[in-house]
Amino acid sequence: FQLYGYCYQDSNDIPDTLTTITELGSPLEMIQLLQTSWEDRFRICLSLVRLLHYLAHSPLGSVTLLDFRPRQFVIVDGELKVTDLDDASIEESSCTSNSDCFMEFPARNFTLPCSVEGRCQSMNEKRNLYNAYRFFFTYLLPHSAPSSLRPLLDKIVNATGNGSKRGNAKYFLVQCDCHLSPGPSVNSEFTQKCLKSTNAEYRRVPEAFIPDENYRCWPSYHHKGCLLSVFDVNEAIEICDSYSQCKAFVLTNQTTWTGRQLVFFKTASNRIVPDPDKITYVKVTN
Repeated sequence: FQLYGYCYQDSNDIPDTLTTITELGSPLEMIQLLQTSWEDRFRICLSLVRLLHYLAHSPLGSVTLLDFRPRQFVIVDGELKVTDLDDASIEESSCTSNSDCFMEFPARNFTLPCSVEGRCQSMNEKRNLYNAYRFFFTYLLPHSAPSSLRPLLDKIVNATGNGSKRGNAKYFLVQCDCHLSPGPSVNSEFTQKCLKSTNAEYRRVPEAFIPDENYRCWPSYHHKGCLLSVFDVNEAIEICDSYSQCKAFVLTNQTTWTGRQLVFFKTASNRIVPDPDKITYVKVTN
């Protein structure tokens, strides 16, 4: 969380009162997040992974958030940030055997190895990751994810949820940065490599837009229409073919934070108007 300033002052006869000035964030509402696009939810999870990686390798040592709940976080410019560090701890549990390194959660338990130094290995990091898995990843990542990414997402999420050795913040961060983060690789991963066969043909109409003929879909970037992100025209065709009411789609010049193009999907093409910034594709009926 961004700290802009602080000062010490006496307040109500209490010496050394600390006042801090921090950036403003929006409260985290999980139900609202589930109604946003998958890309926006992935961005939040990626920012959380980066935070957990920093906590695992902070200058103070490995830091764990003992009160790890959604209400302890806010959203700032589409990314997740922690606001409450009162219950943060840098103490790694001491041990004499592996049985001393027992972590208990509502759904499952873990036993970590006891190091030769007498400390439970990576307990703080594992606690943070599993809490992130049960409060965030399991809800926000798999739901409505692109089909080409689901095997990779299942692999990443399962590694954090089952306590495996590779299920650490670095593994999660490397997988996300290499395969899912913005850049050239993200579009190749988002590409539908096994496009469904279709008998439909589409007629390309350059510099054109369909102002009406909207229908609602979920998730959508537009509350009154069906506005989705695609990698290319082929993916847009596949999406349009998957909706029985879709008869046309319009490519815009707008992109998401990952570089995917925003596309309006339409129920008909009865009225097409000139627009130099858009390209319309109309389904050809036999």
